[in-house]
Amino acid sequence: MDCKNDKKICCKVENCVYHGEQDRCTASHIDVGPQFACCSQDTVCATFKPEKDIR
Repeated sequence: MDCKNDKKICCKVENCVYHGEQDRCTASHIDVGPQFACCSQDTVCATFKPEKDIR
């Protein structure tokens, strides 16, 4: 089943610690920004946390 058909958050970012089965976000909440976005391309998931610390 495509996760777009239910009321869950669909996320394709596989290297995020909150990425779950069937592309579902498992975070308890999500933060999206920035505050003054003009279109969807201007937004980002501020809740994103990489699976592995990349430094």
